[in-house]
Amino acid sequence: MVEQLDRIMSEDAGQLLGGGSWREIVLALDEGIHIVDQQARTILYNHSAGRMDGLRPEEVLDRSIFEVFPSLTFENSTLMQTLKSGKEVSQSQQTFVNMKGEQITTVNKTVPVIFSDGSRGAMEISRDITLIQELAENISSLRNRFSSERSAETAAPGSRVKSRFKSNNTSYTFADLVGENREFKKVMNDAVRAAGSDSSVLIIGDTGTGKELFAQGIHNASSRAAQPFIAQNCAALPRELLESLLFGAEKGSFTGAATRPGLFEQASGGTILLDEINSLDYDLQAKLLRVLQEGRVRRVGGQQEKEVDVRVLATMNQPPEEAFAAGSLRQDLFYRLSVICLSLPPLRRRRDDIPLLLDHFFELYNSRFNRKLEGITPQLKQAQLKYDWPGNVRELQHMIECGFNLVSQERKIGLESLPLHQREKLSNLKGASSSNLAAPLLQGEIPELESYLARVEKKMIIRALNQSGGNKTSAGKMLGISRQSLQYKLKKYQLE
Repeated sequence: MVEQLDRIMSEDAGQLLGGGSWREIVLALDEGIHIVDQQARTILYNHSAGRMDGLRPEEVLDRSIFEVFPSLTFENSTLMQTLKSGKEVSQSQQTFVNMKGEQITTVNKTVPVIFSDGSRGAMEISRDITLIQELAENISSLRNRFSSERSAETAAPGSRVKSRFKSNNTSYTFADLVGENREFKKVMNDAVRAAGSDSSVLIIGDTGTGKELFAQGIHNASSRAAQPFIAQNCAALPRELLESLLFGAEKGSFTGAATRPGLFEQASGGTILLDEINSLDYDLQAKLLRVLQEGRVRRVGGQQEKEVDVRVLATMNQPPEEAFAAGSLRQDLFYRLSVICLSLPPLRRRRDDIPLLLDHFFELYNSRFNRKLEGITPQLKQAQLKYDWPGNVRELQHMIECGFNLVSQERKIGLESLPLHQREKLSNLKGASSSNLAAPLLQGEIPELESYLARVEKKMIIRALNQSGGNKTSAGKMLGISRQSLQYKLKKYQLE
């Protein structure tokens, strides 16, 4: 778009646009367009720019930008910077006050233009981020306020705060992670060991596998547990706001900017979690890499570097190779973050944990809803064991919560207690093999996988119990599972 507009400033509009008016096209664009001549006088100002700035185009046209926007100066105006240097100013955040006293924040791209008479000017393409800027400021203020109030609440003599949130802004420890699957336990053991160091940790896993739960577990099992844990989603805000939110800003770094510390300073002594690190702006990743390497942060617009003592955890829901190929993740940043790399298995690879997870969620929601539901129907159970769970543990949890809301007089949640879209997904999966658990495989037979695994599991449990003389603790150790898990399986296969 910029290249085309550059051309129509100095070429015949009839040739380029088939006789149409280039001014009409520019005025109809969704982006704010503001063009000034060499004297900083506005010669084009479209309706989108007016909506952003809270002004009508007739209030701006043929007037100096300093008259309309009194807070602008030669130094802080991106239009004037481009007029003076003749160079493009890209993705610059600017906060200014219009002549009505309203503060506006935009992200601008400003380019030099040459008119048909040979004179020069500048064109600015703007995107309004005023509300996002206010949101970012509010998030930062609320986070600080919440942390201070929580610390005071916890420290108060005789405090009986029953909130799940701790004074360090976390909700979970490793004790809240549920699973006996061998692959899951291996990752969990690695995470427990990782908690004993200060090295960076990268947690990779599909959506809903519990990446932030692992991150909070690592923090709460570390020597930094009493210090802040601050999480920030890197996909939630545009680059300009995220940079000042992470690293802080100095007053005057852009018009309207106030001096405030960033998240790295707020988390000093504790842990910062950068969620969806592969969504972080590519250039901003380079600045983050320097902070990680040097342990120092420089606020936006600041001259001094400040030392910070922060452990960095990061997550991503995309394989690193795909992120490299897409150009969304710097390899040098990946290697710096993945000193310790944890890869969480999806639920489809730990189906044997589904019964334990169901027990956990039924206990949770029976307490929360003051119910006494006994579990799920056999039909729903068979469907769940065959389902691929694209949303992983989070999807399973939401399914059970939904069932608690929709079940009526039944003691168990069935397919009929789920929303239509889930019933349709699961109804075709509910059929299960009814073959004898102890039956051997016939030559060439390809059994239904879940049924065959259940038969093998039952045989192994019986063998372990025989060898241990019926001692469940010893049998569980032989099988590599906890006594609690063995108890569940004995009940499941009616071996009590």
